[in-house]
Amino acid sequence: MSETLPDLEHIRLGDRPLAVFDVDDVVLQFIVPFEAYLASMGLRLVPRSFRLSGNIVRHETGEALPEADIKATILGFFDTQETWQTPFAEAAGTLNALSTSADIVFLTAMPPRYAGQRRRLLDSFGLPYPLIATENPKGPVVERLHAGRPLPLAFVDDMVRNLQSVADHAPQSLRLHMVPESAIHRHAPRAPESLARLCGWTDIAGLLAMHFAQDGTEPSRAALPT
Repeated sequence: MSETLPDLEHIRLGDRPLAVFDVDDVVLQFIVPFEAYLASMGLRLVPRSFRLSGNIVRHETGEALPEADIKATILGFFDTQETWQTPFAEAAGTLNALSTSADIVFLTAMPPRYAGQRRRLLDSFGLPYPLIATENPKGPVVERLHAGRPLPLAFVDDMVRNLQSVADHAPQSLRLHMVPESAIHRHAPRAPESLARLCGWTDIAGLLAMHFAQDGTEPSRAALPT
């Protein structure tokens, strides 16, 4: 996988805090609609671990789908995401309220060729904020986006590896671990206890407001990873 950073020329930040959000299973539901998509193809997800590989099986036989077919299935879902995915409750309202005092950027882990579908989908739900699609680590992208500005920075994701990547490259950021309620997420790696773990959007606005009230030189102590 190339470490080349995605094109960020379309991102224009103001002189205010920056909040970067993952999309799948943070802003848009992923697992629930993906399971519906699988069912439409005679497949189902067996939540034996926090991975899709080896856990997607044929409904009638229980036979595990080969790795190549799993990849094709995921890409097929991305290609038809506008049919299946919707935002989590309160996501749009929270983001739109936040946009009055901070810049918002979506950083989604997917092949860039599906960014057009994702852009239309987000726009259809009144979420017009800049979008970056990449399969590379997120930390360097967030670091380049923020560019060392003395302003508060926050990052929200459901994957511990992405939170750690951002911690490595932008340690001054507030990191929030969003974990949806699902059978497969019960197997998800747990972030450090000192990292705020959220199951929905209810608490996000308050945590971000508290962090953005600071000067941006260090993260809120309540959400510092060890």
